[in-house]
Amino acid sequence: MTLAGVRTETLQVVSGGAPHVPVLLDQVMALTAPEPGEVVVDCTFGAGGHSSAMATRVGPTGALIAIDRDPEAATHFTALEREFACPSRLIRGDFGTVLADLDDDGQRADVILMDLGLSSMQVDRPERGFSYSRPAPLDMRMDPSLPVSAADLVAEASEEDLARWFREFGDERYAKQIARAIVRRRDAQPILTTGDLVEVIRGAVPTPALFAGGHPARRVFQALRIVVNDELGILEQALPRAFSMLRPGGRLAVISFQSLEDRIVKRFMRDRTRGCICPPDMPVCGCGKQPEGRMVTPRAVKAVTAEIAHNPRAHSARLRVLQKADA
Repeated sequence: MTLAGVRTETLQVVSGGAPHVPVLLDQVMALTAPEPGEVVVDCTFGAGGHSSAMATRVGPTGALIAIDRDPEAATHFTALEREFACPSRLIRGDFGTVLADLDDDGQRADVILMDLGLSSMQVDRPERGFSYSRPAPLDMRMDPSLPVSAADLVAEASEEDLARWFREFGDERYAKQIARAIVRRRDAQPILTTGDLVEVIRGAVPTPALFAGGHPARRVFQALRIVVNDELGILEQALPRAFSMLRPGGRLAVISFQSLEDRIVKRFMRDRTRGCICPPDMPVCGCGKQPEGRMVTPRAVKAVTAEIAHNPRAHSARLRVLQKADA
């Protein structure tokens, strides 16, 4: 099987009246190379851009399994289902849980894709509360049925937890100052909107920091979103299940948008490609461990300049692809 040199046309899927451009589409298709008759799993269906391309490639003898925790994905799936070139189904839920269920049921796949982070349909809807640049309720739940929103965390979490989240999940330099300012503000009045939180953050960081390194609320919003949706925990659960589901020669592709995600993916894939784990001073291997797969991408693949100009979201995207060893 050839896993390189395949070129696809740039695909746009209409989402909410605006074109949805799948990130790193050409690279995903070239490096996973779906073939007719294969089963592909899109763990983060979103508006269906990657799914449409993969469904076209596997054709009527293949199959597409789409997964998404956001109920809005069902609308996009219904709109595209008739156009899919293969049998398809959408499963609602976080992909960590869904992959575990599929794996336990004996479902096998040839290509599994995870496009992490926010989808365009979430960012582009102010009422979802993901954007720090638009006034909206402070929500950030990818699945609206989740019991805890970002407003709940800001209202109830301890100052220590808030500071730890901002530092660990947002790499926020002023984590302690922002957490302290949140606690002081909520004691006086609730923080209910994105604008309320941005105001607190702006007042907590030194003036020079307001004009350096992008929007001052970016890191805090990222941290809260990760905690609300348990993004890293779900990723940790999903990766081994996805690899287990792959048939021999199957490909696992993951697109990440921030260093915490990419670090988890890189470590997982590296561990699957390691052979002998005996101490270096052992003259003969005693563990017998063989690599379970090989890296299709020796290093993370990034978007080219032309794609970034057309789709700025691609700027921080990193793609890694692992191929499972043949039986």
